[in-house]
Amino acid sequence: MQVKIQPSLRMGTFLLLLFLITSEEAHADFIIKNVELLIDPSSEVQRGTNVTLTCRAEISYSQGSHPNYTYIFYKDYNKPLKTSATDHLYLITDSRVGHSGRYRCAVVIEKQNKESSIKDLTVKGLQTPVLTVDKIRLTEGDDLTATCSAEGEIGSLTFFFKNASEELYSEATREHRIEQKLSLPGGTGNLFCQYSINLGSTIAFSDNSNLIKVNIQELEIKPVITVHPSTDVIEGDTISFSCTVDMLQQQNSELRIILVRGPTTLTNMTKNEYSMHAKANDSGEYECISQMGVIHKSSTVNITVQELFSVPVLSISPAQVFEGEYFIVTCQVNSFASERIQRDEIKYSIFRDDALLIREGSYSVTASKETNGKYTCKAEANVISKKSWSLVFEAKVFVSKPKITVDGPVIVGKPFRIYCHSDNGSLPIFYNLKRNHFNLNWTKVSSHHDEASFLATVSTPAEISSYWCEAKNNGPPKMSERLNASVIVPVGKPLLTVLPVPGNIKEGDNITLICGIPKGSPPISFRFYNSSNSHLHTATVTSNLSAYILTEVNRQHSGTYYCEAFNQAEETSQSDPITFKVGLAMWKKALIATFSMLLVALLVLFFMMRYKAKQGKREMAAKLSVKPASPKSDEILTLNLTNDTHYSADKVRVKDKESVWSERPLDVADQEIAGSPNEGDVEYTEVVHPQHLDPARILLRKGTDTVYSELQTSQGAAEHLNHMTMPGFIGLKS
Repeated sequence: MQVKIQPSLRMGTFLLLLFLITSEEAHADFIIKNVELLIDPSSEVQRGTNVTLTCRAEISYSQGSHPNYTYIFYKDYNKPLKTSATDHLYLITDSRVGHSGRYRCAVVIEKQNKESSIKDLTVKGLQTPVLTVDKIRLTEGDDLTATCSAEGEIGSLTFFFKNASEELYSEATREHRIEQKLSLPGGTGNLFCQYSINLGSTIAFSDNSNLIKVNIQELEIKPVITVHPSTDVIEGDTISFSCTVDMLQQQNSELRIILVRGPTTLTNMTKNEYSMHAKANDSGEYECISQMGVIHKSSTVNITVQELFSVPVLSISPAQVFEGEYFIVTCQVNSFASERIQRDEIKYSIFRDDALLIREGSYSVTASKETNGKYTCKAEANVISKKSWSLVFEAKVFVSKPKITVDGPVIVGKPFRIYCHSDNGSLPIFYNLKRNHFNLNWTKVSSHHDEASFLATVSTPAEISSYWCEAKNNGPPKMSERLNASVIVPVGKPLLTVLPVPGNIKEGDNITLICGIPKGSPPISFRFYNSSNSHLHTATVTSNLSAYILTEVNRQHSGTYYCEAFNQAEETSQSDPITFKVGLAMWKKALIATFSMLLVALLVLFFMMRYKAKQGKREMAAKLSVKPASPKSDEILTLNLTNDTHYSADKVRVKDKESVWSERPLDVADQEIAGSPNEGDVEYTEVVHPQHLDPARILLRKGTDTVYSELQTSQGAAEHLNHMTMPGFIGLKS
């Protein structure tokens, strides 16, 4: 079935689509121009005030569109406080200081988002906290439960419990109240609490809470300390301590009494007394401590103990003792309590390395290695025994004869180090370096691991034996032997010699290169080089020269040569270079001379033959010029004269008569003469006149060559033409 759509229906559908598209475009056509946060009634209010935050937006949009708004409120850059699609208000009822902060709001429409500026809200007036306790009368050591509350306060709170100016407890919480068990000392307590709130940049404190007085009954457990016979005693006396408390508390099983001196607990004094023999180091403060539960109380007393005798003093004399010398060890006390003992009642003992040597106050012996050790002594009287400080005794050893040595090779002109060392001798040892009988330097050695060292130089090998050293350590000095060490003399500048001498060297000769030095300690190494720095040869010898032979040299051996020399001084010295050329061998020179002479002879022969050939040509030409003429029309050059003379390429016209030139074949003699046109030869032409010529001069031009023509009359009389000086013309004369 086919449905037919009326034109009016199609028009309605088109208008509906156009409306929907226009509505969609209008819906999307909006701009958030401004967002503002308003605080009502004010940005600074008192606690309990109702505060309203209004987010007001200024938006431009197309007529007929209805954009969807979303409002968001923020505080102190934290997470949103409120997000609403309809409500642009945020209410704070019964405001507290915890509501203080920095607020802002934002408006979101589809993908557009715009925030307001930040506004500060300040709420003043913290609520005064309230303190409550579970009891106000208690016994010392009992606990009470205290509660501090600040109803309605919000935020980060910190509560404090205090007894007068003493802080008993504190705790941070986000709750508005806190409960805690407290322990108070005996007497009367004045309890109160307080809290603070963290506002980010500042901390606000509340007023103090109500004050509660608490009565604490004190425990009568403070001990009484008694000392017998007195607090001032002498070493060796017996001293007794007793600690007592109230008889009612004495029966309590929780009661504990101890006697303490400094950090040391001496004894449990609950039932017994404490007695001891007093010593000088027992002087000081003694404390009796009674403890019941968490409560403890104490009493103290100072005890002074006088020395029965002083600590013995050990001495050894003389202060420095060398092996083989006598020394005395003495032990004595400087003071004693004369009311208790006499000096002769003090007994002495002397020990070495804790082994008893003698039960006397002095000990003498000859020093040796066996007498070295740690010495102590002990003094005794009644029940008191005291020990002296220890002394380490070591008999000094006279320094032994020192040894003098060097470190490494000794090179002339270079500093080297001299060492002096004695195998035996008590430290410190003083070493003195001498040169002959003059003191150069001294040093002190205080460790067995060290040795004396000095810097020195020598200019000749003989100077090495002028050094010696002296050692002493408060005893007689000891002298070393003179220094004995190998001395290396650096090599001098090498001299390179060539044999045979340069200028007499020929191919096939053997050349000897000799490199010698004026000085240097062997072994000496020589190196030979040519002009291209190519290494030729190295030799190590014990003499001051070395040679290298170039056998059967040729022209390629010509060039510059030099040598180097070095020894253990590690200084390389180079000679001056020598240049020579290798000449030709004698047989080559003879061959060249022979060839040269032969070449000269050939050249002389060649020129002689050439000269003779030219002479023959001239003689032949002269003969041809005087022989009788036999005029032939095909062999001679004829000249027909007319009255008028005209010139053309090959004719001469004279007064309407022509003189015609023609050539005849040349005979052998003519060919030889014609073969050298550039050699300055005279060319002769035979002319036959059939009739008499006018004696007038006729000029003939033939190229640029000057031609001498000889004209003959019919009678055979020869007339010679004069030579014209103008180039390229022929002068004719009858």
